[in-house]
Amino acid sequence: MIDQFKNFWQTDNPVKHGLPAFVYTSDAFREIENHTVFTNNWVFVGFVHELEEIGDVQPVTVAGKPFFLVRNDNNELTAFHNVCRHRCLKLIESSGNCGQLIQCPYHSWIYDLQGALKATPYFGGRDKKPPPGFLLEDHGLVPVNCETWHDWIFIRINGNGAANNGGLAFDEFVAPLKKRLEDIDLAQIKPVATIDFGVLQTNWKALMENFIEPYHVQFVHKTTTSQPLTDHYTILEDHCLGSGCDIAEPQNKDAQNKDNSKMLAVTSRFLTLFPNFVIGTYAPDQLGVHLNIPVNAGETQQRRVIYLHKDNPASAKEIQQLRQLWRAVHQEDHAICKRLQLGRVSEVAAAGGYLSPHWEDSVRRFQELVVESVFPQGDASRAGAK
Repeated sequence: MIDQFKNFWQTDNPVKHGLPAFVYTSDAFREIENHTVFTNNWVFVGFVHELEEIGDVQPVTVAGKPFFLVRNDNNELTAFHNVCRHRCLKLIESSGNCGQLIQCPYHSWIYDLQGALKATPYFGGRDKKPPPGFLLEDHGLVPVNCETWHDWIFIRINGNGAANNGGLAFDEFVAPLKKRLEDIDLAQIKPVATIDFGVLQTNWKALMENFIEPYHVQFVHKTTTSQPLTDHYTILEDHCLGSGCDIAEPQNKDAQNKDNSKMLAVTSRFLTLFPNFVIGTYAPDQLGVHLNIPVNAGETQQRRVIYLHKDNPASAKEIQQLRQLWRAVHQEDHAICKRLQLGRVSEVAAAGGYLSPHWEDSVRRFQELVVESVFPQGDASRAGAK
């Protein structure tokens, strides 16, 4: 497989090849990503505001595996493998509130909100007691490391929060993005709308790369945005990648807010944390966060949450206009990403196409992070020597 990256690793030309097409179309490569990219890195999985009450649960899928989020009776958000310890049934099928206990629907094994096994009715026979030598405390739910940052929930399958397999502790992971957002008081923002786009017909990387680069904006979004390409710049800081656009602010802020609900024409930053956290900031006080969850090589689930400052007086009508704007913008992106997916099945796409050294350098870095995650240390350098 390393040989297929030989064009990607050619370094003697400033115009670089992109990733070979098979990394977007191959379910075998998608499975490799499951065991590397989405196992060893912090993965964005959900929103804190969707689990506000004790006992709230939400199933999530990471690296093709089932997990669930729960707000426990200490008012903490935690995550577990979504598997009963008896016959390995998926415990949580849908979002909701489970009360004080989590009960398996198959044989009624019961766990508390801390994951401790509390009862195994009739497992040992007629008297309801566990079999000899079977201790409840040894068979609780299996936790997975879970961290929250403002309204955003991350889990990491491999590791306990410390650097592991070349990964980062959580504070290190969010540090470059926190630095980029220092001028925004994230504690003052509130979610005002969610747009669920369902399953899109494209690889998760196509959505991430499309968001990271500004090159397409004036061509793809000419009816929904007014942000000239010449006002954009790219952002590369470790695993925090994206772009920005600085536009002279209008004197009338009220007019700016009104126009921003119909066509995007404001100073903006489009930022990501590898592999799948996406946040956009739009002056003066709007944020948007995407949740992209891979389904398979050719499909990705996507949702967007829109945030405003808690004191923003936006009416229900204005929020609905924002929903309409962002649905239109995303639909333009989705159509392009679907066609990217279709184009990559051609043998012409095998070598990976090309990246602009000016506008797509952040995309190049994202792709390097994919390769660095997939290959053990040293294999990537050997690929460059092929």
